[in-house]
Amino acid sequence: MSSPSFRSHGPARLDPADRAQLDTHPVSLGRIAALFKPHRRRLLLVVGLIALSSALGLATPFLTRHVIDVALPDRDLRLLVTLVAGMLAVTVLSSALGVVQTWISTAVGQEVMHRLRTDVFTHLQRQPMSFFTRTRGGEVQSRLTHDIGSMQQVVTGTATAVTANVTTAIGTIIAMVALSWQLSLFSLVVLPPAIWLTRRVARMRREFTARRQRALADLQGQVEESLSVSGALLAKTLGAGPELRRRFAESSAELVDLEMRSELAGRWRMATTSIIFSAIPALIYLAAGLPGSGEVSIGTLVAFVSLQSGLFRPIMGVLNTGVQVTASLALFSRIFEYLDLPVDIDDPAEPVTLPAAAGPGAVTFEAVTFRYPDADADAVSGLDLHVPAGTRLALVGESGAGKTTIAGLVARLHDPTEGRVLLDGVDLRDLSLTDLARQVGVVSQETYLLHTTVRENLRYARPEASDAEIEAAARAAQVHDVITALPAGYDTVVGARGHRFSGGEKQRLAIARTLLRDPRVLVLDEATSALDTRTEHAVQEALDVLSHGRTTITIAHRLSTVRDADLIAVVDGGRLVEVGDHETLLAQGGHYAALVAAAERGPALVAG
Repeated sequence: MSSPSFRSHGPARLDPADRAQLDTHPVSLGRIAALFKPHRRRLLLVVGLIALSSALGLATPFLTRHVIDVALPDRDLRLLVTLVAGMLAVTVLSSALGVVQTWISTAVGQEVMHRLRTDVFTHLQRQPMSFFTRTRGGEVQSRLTHDIGSMQQVVTGTATAVTANVTTAIGTIIAMVALSWQLSLFSLVVLPPAIWLTRRVARMRREFTARRQRALADLQGQVEESLSVSGALLAKTLGAGPELRRRFAESSAELVDLEMRSELAGRWRMATTSIIFSAIPALIYLAAGLPGSGEVSIGTLVAFVSLQSGLFRPIMGVLNTGVQVTASLALFSRIFEYLDLPVDIDDPAEPVTLPAAAGPGAVTFEAVTFRYPDADADAVSGLDLHVPAGTRLALVGESGAGKTTIAGLVARLHDPTEGRVLLDGVDLRDLSLTDLARQVGVVSQETYLLHTTVRENLRYARPEASDAEIEAAARAAQVHDVITALPAGYDTVVGARGHRFSGGEKQRLAIARTLLRDPRVLVLDEATSALDTRTEHAVQEALDVLSHGRTTITIAHRLSTVRDADLIAVVDGGRLVEVGDHETLLAQGGHYAALVAAAERGPALVAG
């Protein structure tokens, strides 16, 4: 196995972010060891191979000494061939051991990475919507890809390097003492100031590198913000191009300056290292010739210098072990931090299975109260509402009244703080999440389309759906003709976030995707809000037909959508203030009547 490189295991400093991470979320070595416990035999084999490879590497200087002191002076060709063959054998065997060690450690690292990556992805899927609203998407992606990907470096890099450095350093020092304890003492006295000088130069370069990384991150952020679809649209509509170019040029110029300073510091580091590598062997030669140094053969001197030259790198690696271990622990801490997130909405221990018979489901709210985490007031308070099977319910109210929260409770995006939400008399918390997703379909205000074909976007709702079923759902949502007019029809790639389609077309695709699941309860959270009047009328006709045979809960902002509902629930400040049909509520002259009067003066029944 080749010795660790200076650049990989040179002087390092503790990253404050790693220490802060460990202070916030400590991690035990036992928990990390548990990840590798199933692979302990292979890991022990890796350690053994590293130790054996390091020991073999120490044999070469002794063979070299024997060549110089015995085989060459005595003209012993047979011995010379044997020693040279031994040198070649050591090189070949060390390389072979390195390949085997890398293969085993990489396999272990990949298996642990796979398990962690899958566990984190699965665990994050079980997190409530509040987690995704408060967490940056880039952070989640970083932990799933970068942090877990760095696990490979921990196994094949950090762990093996620490083992190799320790075994090599100890073995080299023992071999040096065996060759000449006097030269060993001199060499070890000279080494500390050399290490100190190198670490100081490396510290200076690391400071420049850290500043360069921050500047590069700022530059990348500007690229991401300015050259994304939304960012480009914003810049063009606001005429911000010149200002964005000025800011980008300033950031790029700063990066150039930092790159230059970092590279110059790097040259100083390499120059310092070169001086050290050249000076120490020269001083050893000098020490060997001083009076009182004892008789040192030429072979011993050459072998000693060879060993000493290879000592610097592993010693630097040993000195950096604390930093490497802390960085590795911080990596595990970031991964475990996500795995330790509590799961607020989960499958019950013994889920109830609803009958498989087709038909609409009845939804009931029993004294339901819900408050968002860290909120000062309830979003929904004391809600009692029964929606009979097959009923078309319209939820109306001012913006922020709690309509979307109520819809989210039906889909179990939230669990009530108090009370129960029932489907056919069964508490939603007693159903498995998979079964509930089959029973309740949701079309939200914001339509999200995957960067794949139209067909695969629709099939995402039901992977086993046939092409005929997909087209039937698209026809029902009044979007089939739009799809067939595309260059590749259903096989057309929708583009980033579906920018190929208008807002109304995306909404209809979302409706088709949900209808493909054929849910018993359909929740439309302002699903027609992005449609113009003509398109809304077409989609509403389709929804009217499809609402037969299922219970539909609609959050609507237009009077035309609400008027034909079987039941209208008026929400104000999270409380249910009125329930009835259109004519009944108008006759009461209450909240609903006031909303209708406001709608007749403007385009909408409610704002948002």
